[in-house]
This record gives sequence, structure tokens and C-alpha cells, in this order.
Amino acid sequence: MADLVRVIYRKYDGTLHWNTTMRRLGEDEHGVWLGQPAGGTTRKGTGPPVPVESAHVALFPRDAWWTAEFNAPPRRTDLYVDITTPPRWRSAAEVTMVDLDLDVARRRGEREPRLLDEDEFAEHRVRYGYSAETVARATESAAWLMAAVAAGGGPFGGAHRAWLEQVTAP
Repeated sequence: MADLVRVIYRKYDGTLHWNTTMRRLGEDEHGVWLGQPAGGTTRKGTGPPVPVESAHVALFPRDAWWTAEFNAPPRRTDLYVDITTPPRWRSAAEVTMVDLDLDVARRRGEREPRLLDEDEFAEHRVRYGYSAETVARATESAAWLMAAVAAGGGPFGGAHRAWLEQVTAP
């Protein structure tokens, strides 16, 4: 059985955001892949567990300002990418990053992604005092992701399928 990894997203002020435990599936040229079968749970902050109905895999790239989640059917959103600070591995059993609000999502069966939460990014940029570098990296990452997802480039060209099979196969 693969090792368990605690996944911790925080907000810029350090507040606990989404967090869960996933299985380490492996690594490739895109980064570290973690997975969770259908029936798992996640939490927002210290709130109650939220059921996860569809299996999914998460990609934590090396030194990139984003993380990606690829969802199995019947989840309507097949790809959800959080713009974050680069994931930091505190140990082999814990990865953490800061969620910077902007998200790139694609619905199942669609080619074009959507950029989400620009209003939240603008609000939190002021409230939390995002640095100029953080704003630049986040907006550059969002632009790159919109193009890469639309073109099916890099890890968005199907690299997730073999990893997703590890958490969806009977």
C-alpha cells in the first residue's frame, strides 16, 4: 500500500483551508501524484468532513505556482487547478501550500478552461497584502494554465489517466 500524505492548503494569513489525506501514487516528470478513491473525505479548515463522491488524483509539481486535481466521473468538473505558492514538502508525509484564490477549471467534455475567482483574488490581495511577486506569479501562472489546459499541453495532455486508474480500478 502506498504511503499516506497529509495535504494542507492554507490562506495567505496562515489560516487552515482545505485539507485531506491522500495516498502517494508515485512521481513522473510532472511532479508528485497523490490519489483518493471515491468515498474519501476532505475538510475546509477545522470543519466537519466533506464526502468526496468521485475518485481523483492530485498533481503537485516541482517549483510551480499551482496544484491540479483530476476527477473521475461522475464529477462534472474533470480538472480543477488551484493557483498556489509552490508546494512544499515538510516531510514525505506532508505537503503544504498557500491557496491564492484564482482557479482554472474545465468541465467534463469541454476543451476550454474557465478562470475562476478573480474577484476573490482582488479582495484577498488587499485584505492579506499579497506581495508584488505573489501577484505577478499568480497571474502569470493563471495565464500559462489557461493556455496549457486549452492546448492539452504538459500534464494536461492525459498524463493523469494512468494515475487515476490506480484509484478507480476495482
